[in-house]
Amino acid sequence: MIEQVSIYLTAMILGIMLFFSFVIAPVVFTTLNEENARKFIRRIFPFYYNVNLGISFIVLLTFLYLSKLGIDFYLILVITILFGTSNYLLMPLINKYKDEKQDRKFKYSHFISVVINFIQMICLVFLLI
Repeated sequence: MIEQVSIYLTAMILGIMLFFSFVIAPVVFTTLNEENARKFIRRIFPFYYNVNLGISFIVLLTFLYLSKLGIDFYLILVITILFGTSNYLLMPLINKYKDEKQDRKFKYSHFISVVINFIQMICLVFLLI
């Protein structure tokens, strides 16, 4: 039963990530002007990262409880660490570079966040197959 819950939570993380990446973000940038889009994104990203961080941490604890310490454990550990890193280290840098009009640094750090997001999604798919 607990193992089934961890599968559902893992699928939930992937669903949130896909919905955010392919629905929320594109709609925001095609609907709102730049100023309002920036305000909205800066408000929702911490929520996005913290919700996924919390869910992935629960899955991690579930794996520990079940003594499931193989590759799946390490994948969810990496996913969890990357959510924390993205929210608490990378996002403040991205916002700083954008505010200071350091376009090159902004584009690079934003690209890194997209790559991290993509890697997390691949890891989640691997966990679910």
